[in-house]
Amino acid sequence: MPDATLKIQGAKFVVTMDPERRIIRDGSIVIDGQRIVQVGKSAELASVPAQRVIDATEMVVTPGFCNGHMHISYAHATRGIFPDDLGPAYLPNVFKLQGAMTEEEEYYTSLLAITELLRYGTTCFLDPGSTKYLDATLKAYEESGCRIIVGWQVADKPNPLNIPVYSTPEAIHLMEKTIQDYDHRLDDRVRAWAMPFSPAFSSQELLVAAKGLADQYQTGLTLHFNNSPQAVAASLKDYGKRPTEYLEDIGVLGPATLLAHCLGLDQGEVECMARTNTKAVMCPTAAIKGGAGMTRTGLLPEMLEMGVTVGLGTDAGNNSNLVETMRSMYLVAVLYKDGREDVGMIPAETALEMATIQGATALGLGEEIGSIEAGKKADLVMFDTKRPEWRTIFNPVNNLVYNADGRSVHTVVLDGRVVVEDHEPLFVDQWELIQKVQELGENLLARTGISFPSRWPIV
Repeated sequence: MPDATLKIQGAKFVVTMDPERRIIRDGSIVIDGQRIVQVGKSAELASVPAQRVIDATEMVVTPGFCNGHMHISYAHATRGIFPDDLGPAYLPNVFKLQGAMTEEEEYYTSLLAITELLRYGTTCFLDPGSTKYLDATLKAYEESGCRIIVGWQVADKPNPLNIPVYSTPEAIHLMEKTIQDYDHRLDDRVRAWAMPFSPAFSSQELLVAAKGLADQYQTGLTLHFNNSPQAVAASLKDYGKRPTEYLEDIGVLGPATLLAHCLGLDQGEVECMARTNTKAVMCPTAAIKGGAGMTRTGLLPEMLEMGVTVGLGTDAGNNSNLVETMRSMYLVAVLYKDGREDVGMIPAETALEMATIQGATALGLGEEIGSIEAGKKADLVMFDTKRPEWRTIFNPVNNLVYNADGRSVHTVVLDGRVVVEDHEPLFVDQWELIQKVQELGENLLARTGISFPSRWPIV
């Protein structure tokens, strides 16, 4: 439960991300229950009492980071086993492993992934429907206090990825039941969306029904949306339109729709997204490790110029291998500078917006989180700047984006509850959890027979 009143006092900088983008030097924040009630100069709030006061001397305070695409439940159990050049065999092996997981394995693996996210400052994330045992993993969400969007990943077309194929009515029923059962759970920290896996594996009927469910229940819809040359060619052949144009034509785009990855779009498709207010989330960590040519095939600067709301994701811990949102923030701030040979591309301020307020808006939560303002939920990250990577410090935005990473996260407050303190999670014995997931991962590999030995001898 959150402290009744909590005060974060005397921060070196409070990076508010409010509409004026104020950075408050020597700032304090007062929290009552789950919400922020006051933000200002420490001197102005000195007389405001609180049941608990956290000394934020030499700390930078930011909103909690948002990760808009993170497969939470399966990757950590077998993290790092796949060779870099596995190619098309990668995803079928991923989903074979995921399909073999038990409730116990998903619970512990999810809890470890959430622990990593929270420790490094990510307080809200979207799991794109790949969790099988939501009742079991709900316990991990409750224990950690995380803010999460869930769903049920469905496909009604044959696919090469080992993703289960349902009849169209069954797929629609599963999405609707998941929304009914899980939306607004755990004091509203859990939201539920419609989640067809991708347009390529979904009939028009399924996609239109998913959008209908999102509208009916006033929730969201997300799709994996990488436009490979093959996907574009198939869309042109089948529908006479590129994939984004097809989605617009059948009424699937809109403010509640979030397209993940968004590589391979052309300018016309960006314009489709802009005029329908469709949101995007980009996962640079996965794109560059997968050799996707992100600066060539991902029109992020064009999306931002057209006013598309774009958040950041990391995908899974077994393709990008890392799940720290700050790494994605750093990458979008540097990749396009290099790829376009233009240092004006994606300034640090824009990258930080994508990780906070724009990321929250992409998840339909911009009125609740993503900035430090009175009335918003108290999702906050406190960075210890008494570390060499933070110094010297004059512009904290540059330090955050280019210098720092999650290792300097000292304290995390989520919904008014302190969940990480002095760099350690308060909701779990981390080492005990790590050992448990190692054991479960070894058993999972033995049970499935999947193995990719090290290229170098382990003796």
